Amino acid sequence: MKLATWNVNSLKVRLPHVLDWLASSQTDVLCLQELKLEQEAFPEAELAAAGYGAAWFGQKTYNGVAILTRLPLAPRDVVRGMPNYPDPQSRVIAATVGDIRVICAYFVNGEAITSDKYQYKLAWLAAMQHYVAGEMRQHDGRVVLLGDFNIAPADSDVYDPAAWQDKVLCSQPERAAFEGLLALGLTDGFRRFHPDTVAYSWWDYRAAMFRRNLGLRIDHILYGHALAERVRDAAIDTTPRRWERPSDHTPVWLALDDSFST
Repeated sequence: MKLATWNVNSLKVRLPHVLDWLASSQTDVLCLQELKLEQEAFPEAELAAAGYGAAWFGQKTYNGVAILTRLPLAPRDVVRGMPNYPDPQSRVIAATVGDIRVICAYFVNGEAITSDKYQYKLAWLAAMQHYVAGEMRQHDGRVVLLGDFNIAPADSDVYDPAAWQDKVLCSQPERAAFEGLLALGLTDGFRRFHPDTVAYSWWDYRAAMFRRNLGLRIDHILYGHALAERVRDAAIDTTPRRWERPSDHTPVWLALDDSFST
């Protein structure tokens, strides 16, 4: 099974990219963030024609998340949002795919550490840790958390650590929250296979940042301890970032050694 995450920065704009990438990558489960679509505007028919079912949680203008899966298997036991955490923003959707609990999340950006949005981010991160802890218990560690985390976990994940020190996405409380998720029994898939590789998943549109490879690794796939023996590879695919009118993010994927099963 191949699982991936991609912040598409508008599914309406990037749907052709998603369809092309699904066809070429042969991904079984794709988690999308920043749909920027209302619930009823989701392109269910187009994805079904490409061989994918979906569960989604839309929102006008901003946010929005989705889990796409190869047909005929579909996401089961879908939960939208984090239970017991009222949030007006559509940022989390979870479903069971095969024997794995998949959580797709678009983490809060936070804007700046002096902003009220940063305080919202810290509260949201605490709620996420509590939520994932419960999912890990309920599903015996067969959990994969995928998404745009808006956190660069270490200086090696930032093109200029000095410039980003104590800034949003790289602040100590955010990195501590990331470590808190790992402490639940999760592993950073990319770092397991590429412990020393300098690689990024997001580049600002401005100042030719992608061409100069000045980015941040803020899109992640964390897998639960019960899946450790099944994980075989992980990577960041920068190809879609080279396409015309790309998202500012690129896909990250994780491969398990078993087929797509129920």
